[in-house]
Amino acid sequence: MIAAAESKLNPENAAVTPANSDTSASESIERPPLTKKALVAEHPTWCPGCGDFAVLATYYKLIERRKVWHEKVATVAGIGCSSRFPYFVQAHGVHFIHGRALPFATGVSLSRPDLHVFVFGGDGDAFSIGGNHFTHTARKNVKLTYVVMDNQVYGLTKKQTSPTSPLGFKSKTDVWGAVDYPINPMKQAISAGATFVARTTHTNPGHVLEMMEAAMDHDGFSFIECLSECVEFYPGAFHDSNPRKGGRFNVVPAEHDVTDELAAYKLAGEPFPGHFGIFYQVKRPTKNALEAKVNQRLQSKVKGLSDLELMQQTFARLR
Repeated sequence: MIAAAESKLNPENAAVTPANSDTSASESIERPPLTKKALVAEHPTWCPGCGDFAVLATYYKLIERRKVWHEKVATVAGIGCSSRFPYFVQAHGVHFIHGRALPFATGVSLSRPDLHVFVFGGDGDAFSIGGNHFTHTARKNVKLTYVVMDNQVYGLTKKQTSPTSPLGFKSKTDVWGAVDYPINPMKQAISAGATFVARTTHTNPGHVLEMMEAAMDHDGFSFIECLSECVEFYPGAFHDSNPRKGGRFNVVPAEHDVTDELAAYKLAGEPFPGHFGIFYQVKRPTKNALEAKVNQRLQSKVKGLSDLELMQQTFARLR
């Protein structure tokens, strides 16, 4: 699927560029500067005022600013309003099934180390049906960036309680007010083993870009929780974090040690709106690097053998 997308974007190079190559023929020729116009695919179809518009615009700016060409970006998403991202970006993209974006993106990351893999989702897609995959992708430290636009409601299906909806939230599934305690995405990411955990809000695009750049540069699983207001089904949810609405935008204290897991966990537990910035960041071997070593070791044992000889060895072990 990735190779097919590359053929469409660079038909003149598709026949001579291996699908798993770290370099492409297109990099050896002079190309015009990347622009937002070249990155935009379909017109976004979110409700007017949705916070996801700001995140998408920032994503365009990130790709343009870092000079990453179309064929070097993969945008993966699950199901939900925010998960329509792949339709709006002119690059490799996959709109996968509900809650399963991370395992698909893991396959892309492991098989195509030359790509920058970004996954976008919402609080329902990420923490409800996709909660198990979120935990295991974090602990495996797969090299990719996961941006979750948390609006504390199921917006696409028109106002049901989500895993992050606050106590008392009235919805179609909790007309009396939510009684289930919400999860804390930051705490969950830290405890699951994510090596980069940050928080931002759509009302501060500059900060969103700063977090995305830091996440992109991180060698491992990078997670960003982005507060993204649903103006249709939960307006005003994040006003306390928006200075323009009388709220506060508290950045992570300068003295905070991002390598201190306990300090990051405590910071994540502060009352809303809490702080914004990088809570936790450490270096740990990635799933990508560890699997590459395994593959290299095993391939060295059969170096020089033909396909027929390999098959004969396999059959011999089965006798």
